[in-house]
Amino acid sequence: MAESPESVIQVIAASLQRERRRAGLSLAETARRAGIAKSTLSQLESGTGNPSVETLWALCVTLDVPFAQLIEPPQPKVQVIRADEGMVVYSEHSDYIAKVLSACPPNARRDLYLITAQPGTPRESEPHRPGVFEHVVLSKGRALVGIIEDPIEVGPGDYVGYPGDVKHVFRALEPDTIAVMISEHV
Repeated sequence: MAESPESVIQVIAASLQRERRRAGLSLAETARRAGIAKSTLSQLESGTGNPSVETLWALCVTLDVPFAQLIEPPQPKVQVIRADEGMVVYSEHSDYIAKVLSACPPNARRDLYLITAQPGTPRESEPHRPGVFEHVVLSKGRALVGIIEDPIEVGPGDYVGYPGDVKHVFRALEPDTIAVMISEHV
């Protein structure tokens, strides 16, 4: 069943507002860059205009989005990774497994990991790029986590944040220690 023209115009209006804000552009600057009148863009964003294909293409180029992104409503993205699924990476020197839960999308600045570690040789990490900050929430067990000179002992539910651009450590103190780690890139 085809969408009514009114519903398509409302989708375009919401998409234009969303993408213009994402781009950090004013109404006037977006209109100027697209070569259209500010009043035309204002009408389109309020859902009272009737855009031509040419106008929409000009706005797509200005906002750096595919044409379809303006005329199709965004769909919520739900991702599920079960406990026994996902890509894992093993440490070479310690009993430490990092499972990527959510890789950093192109315009985001973070990665999300599920860590499983065993007592023994700690996972010592060399400094990452300048500005990296890591967040760890322990789910199970106990661990020493943080900068290598002064790690913090954490238990279930505890959070520790530390700069990832200095040498840091994760040392499990109990078997099957589990944590969630977010690596934030500035």
